[in-house]
Amino acid sequence: MISNLASISSKATIGQNVRVDPFSMIHENVIIGSNTRIHSNVSIYPGTVIGENCEIFPGAVIGVVPQDLKFDGEETSVFIGDNTIIRECVTIHRGTKDKWKTSIGNNCLLMTYVHVAHDCQIGNNVILASYTGLSGHVIIDDYAILEGKVAAQQFAHIGTHAFIGGASLIRKDVPPFIKAAREPLTFAGVNSVGLRRRGYTDETVREIEDIYRILYVQNSNITKAIEQVKQTIPASEMRQLILDFIESSDKGIIRGMI
Repeated sequence: MISNLASISSKATIGQNVRVDPFSMIHENVIIGSNTRIHSNVSIYPGTVIGENCEIFPGAVIGVVPQDLKFDGEETSVFIGDNTIIRECVTIHRGTKDKWKTSIGNNCLLMTYVHVAHDCQIGNNVILASYTGLSGHVIIDDYAILEGKVAAQQFAHIGTHAFIGGASLIRKDVPPFIKAAREPLTFAGVNSVGLRRRGYTDETVREIEDIYRILYVQNSNITKAIEQVKQTIPASEMRQLILDFIESSDKGIIRGMI
């Protein structure tokens, strides 16, 4: 059901069984997938693609031009996957010529007042709690959770299944499968509970714990720690994923426990 009090461009593409409540505005060159609900007072700007079965709550602003002084009017976009929930007053800016798009995956939850800046790339099943702010170019891999009032610096990379404690400041990359908290942001253990909830076996969790024990507990030098992991932990998918993340980090990874 589309309200007569909603403003929808004739150049927008609206899927089947979409509900748009009063006083929402959908501009031209917007695509909204089937079975999505748009609550009142939502603004969706050109270049936005929203998947199926999404729900967008009042006050959200999606696809507006980025707050980047280098932006020169290039045609960029926002992509939002299926089954994603965007709560009240979330803001999502479209990309720049760096990546040309801002993207959010499937089955994500963005709680109230979250801000996602230009060129951010957010994976599937990610949760961003209220008042979290992502600067431009941030990458968040699948199943990561950021608690409330987290702030991420430009170009930060947060690994899969990472858990970031509330009110944290992310200045460096956060490797996969770990918990991080304190100030400055520090390794706080492996996200063992979250991994088991998502079906990881005890054996796999223990392997991840063994790797991070070497990286963050037994060593203060990350280069030596990586070599020790390679020498003492048998090659596996988990080992390769963790080491690839760390060795490809441009910003460097967060510090270990003091």
